[in-house]
Amino acid sequence: MGANISGAMVDRDEGGSPLKPRLGDIPESCAALVLALLDPPEICKLARVNRSFHGASSADFIWESKLPSNYIFIVEKVLRDTTLLNLQKKQLYAGLCRPNPFDAGRKEIWLDNNTGGVCLSISSKALTITGIDDRRYWTHISTEESRYPTVAYLQQIWWFQVDGEVEFGFPVGTYSLFFRLQLGKSSKRLGRRVCNSKHIHGWEIKPVRFQLTTSEGQSVESRCHLDNPGNWVLYRVGDFVVQNPNAFTNIKFSLTQIDCTHTKGGLCVDAALIYPTTVAKEIRSCS
Repeated sequence: MGANISGAMVDRDEGGSPLKPRLGDIPESCAALVLALLDPPEICKLARVNRSFHGASSADFIWESKLPSNYIFIVEKVLRDTTLLNLQKKQLYAGLCRPNPFDAGRKEIWLDNNTGGVCLSISSKALTITGIDDRRYWTHISTEESRYPTVAYLQQIWWFQVDGEVEFGFPVGTYSLFFRLQLGKSSKRLGRRVCNSKHIHGWEIKPVRFQLTTSEGQSVESRCHLDNPGNWVLYRVGDFVVQNPNAFTNIKFSLTQIDCTHTKGGLCVDAALIYPTTVAKEIRSCS
């Protein structure tokens, strides 16, 4: 009897043959459980398959699992906009993946689209640069090649030192810190990008020193020559590990070349950037 009842409930085509289940027959609740196991780009692709997946792709529990563990801290303490918490979690995720300025526009925070990892950018105006107020040495020049309206440009100096500090509540993980630098001053001429190398000198004589320390006692130091004139380069300062998501991590970092036997110049300092190390590998492989 059970078999007869079950057979009577099966949809059949015009010829009386049972119809095969289709992807669109999956209930939204089941589709949502499948989507929760995927990365954000995969979720967005499957949302275009049919109505069932499209409806399921907006479920809050899916996107809350993709948000970083500290997303409430980011919204309330960093961006200071609690209205964002009233959004659907999918909308909140999309909003946080866009560059969000804070600290009077001198820093930006965003989530990596693919992983939800927290990324930070600290502009040149948020860094401590020796001699920055003396226009004989440094100027702020306008650019379209940065997240920020201007970058710091060094014409010539004996003592080169750039220091930065940031304190932040990072999720657990390993992070990489970089300086984004360029030898030469780029601009546009007749619609084409050109780079003025007039002031580039001194960097081939001695390497620059990169340093990073954290409040947990981690310390990294490295040295390298600046090269590749006319191109923006991400110079890796080092990595640090966050083990306690409930505590603030203080990071101090620097870039120096303080051998006063020679001058150096012709360098643009854009920003310092912090990425989850897995994200940093992808960015550097594409740059």
